[in-house]
Amino acid sequence: VLTLRGWQVDFLGAQVPTPHLIAHLHNSGADAVALSSSIPSRLPAAHAAITACQAIGVPVLVGGAAFGTDGRYARLLGANAWAPDARAAARRLADGIPAPDLATGRQQIDDLPHLADQEYTLVARSQGQLVKEVLTQLEAGFPAMAAYTAHQRERTAEDIAHIVEFLTVALYTDDDDLFTTFITWTAGILSARHVPARSLHPALNTLATELKDFPRSTRLIDQARRALDNAPAPAGTHPGAPA
Repeated sequence: VLTLRGWQVDFLGAQVPTPHLIAHLHNSGADAVALSSSIPSRLPAAHAAITACQAIGVPVLVGGAAFGTDGRYARLLGANAWAPDARAAARRLADGIPAPDLATGRQQIDDLPHLADQEYTLVARSQGQLVKEVLTQLEAGFPAMAAYTAHQRERTAEDIAHIVEFLTVALYTDDDDLFTTFITWTAGILSARHVPARSLHPALNTLATELKDFPRSTRLIDQARRALDNAPAPAGTHPGAPA
């Protein structure tokens, strides 16, 4: 769409390392960066790219599902502009996006002062260990897992990894809805696979125990557990059936 509107577009591919992006901007003299992300787990990396581009005077237009249907995470991360789709992005670029003010010297923590508590950093570093501990506790609490095939065990480990990943991103953004929405969505996916959604409770309980000294993590997990308790029964489940 941007090319059809007369823009010269350099497509750098998916998950371009920020240093490579900045080197390209220095060499190309681009007017703006259009950054798209579909997965919320990429928001910390997107924030780093946004801040780095702005630090050299290049404005950033963002879009994609990761930034929210209303652009809430675009605003949170300090993007210069947000567009819900390609046509809107073309219009926004045509209107002009002011260059960032280099005098401000903005850093990532300026947008997200809650990061000063180091919870995000500490939890991000321990993701692998958290996944292992949750998996161990699930195996102890669900004897049926002993009969799982290798594929089923792999899927379970992936599900746990995604839960920990989304908890980490929710800590980065300090957004309860991001984590609770993912947990209730995961419950629906598990039910569709004929895996009891109640298996999420032991996973969340283990995370709560492991992260009991982290106030924001505790708050996020508590909110997710409440959302899970209040979620409607999956389609096809009798309302009076035991959970």
